[in-house]
Amino acid sequence: METQPASARRSGLEWFRRVLFGLLLIAIAITVLFRPLWFAAAAVLASLFAAHEWHRLVRAPAAVHAAAHRPLHVQTAVTALAIAIAIMLLLAGYGWAGIAVLALSAVVSYVLATRLADNPLWHAAGLFYLGLPALAIVALRIQQEQGLQTVLGLFLIVWATDTGAFFFGKLIGGPRMVPHLSPGKTWAGTVGGSFTAAIVYGLYIGVLGFHMLPAMVFGLLFSVTAHVGDLLESAVKRHFGKKDSGAMIPGHGGVLDRMDSTILASVAMAVLVFGFHLNPLFGGQS
Repeated sequence: METQPASARRSGLEWFRRVLFGLLLIAIAITVLFRPLWFAAAAVLASLFAAHEWHRLVRAPAAVHAAAHRPLHVQTAVTALAIAIAIMLLLAGYGWAGIAVLALSAVVSYVLATRLADNPLWHAAGLFYLGLPALAIVALRIQQEQGLQTVLGLFLIVWATDTGAFFFGKLIGGPRMVPHLSPGKTWAGTVGGSFTAAIVYGLYIGVLGFHMLPAMVFGLLFSVTAHVGDLLESAVKRHFGKKDSGAMIPGHGGVLDRMDSTILASVAMAVLVFGFHLNPLFGGQS
């Protein structure tokens, strides 16, 4: 009897781990979403792990050998503490003060990295790359009458985009979209992910009893932010010669690898809702 090749077994195990831990993360996200304070705490916790991965990712090679781990922990602490304080200020009704805390902390991060010749602009950028999405998604949850439904819809678009892109890319394959940034991202996967997002979001809005057709168009167009967020992090990883930001989540890589699509999508949704007063549910109270 023929035995299954080792590579096929590894591939099957990787798929199983990816699906299992993906479902676990979705379950956790939906659970905390029902409790605004839990959701804010989860955003702070995710930012802590993401900050560690970011500052490790963007370190200059010379700084890695010269500074060992202590400065990395200091940078992580500055970023995580700044995001925690910014979110607490947001919860207290002082969102703009939270943004000011991020800006001040970016200066501190820049100075710390400059003293070690350790890519100061990249370290400082982490305060905004991680902090603004954290503020945006918590603000969407707490500062709207239908915040829970809005954030869940945002998650559904991102999850549908990522899942559709993964499966359509694997099933159809074809030309790569931007092979120098993301070798595995195909045009078939990108288009398939967007259409999956349109269908899933349309059904979600339909279940809520609102208008499905504009929701499907919105899901299709908004999925672009998830694709761009994925490519943006891929570009950073390729710039620093890394494949994954970490290995904390089996089958998914690091926390940043799991958050990449949500990072840009959260900020974009907040701009649409708070800046342009869009009702992303296409019905009910905005």
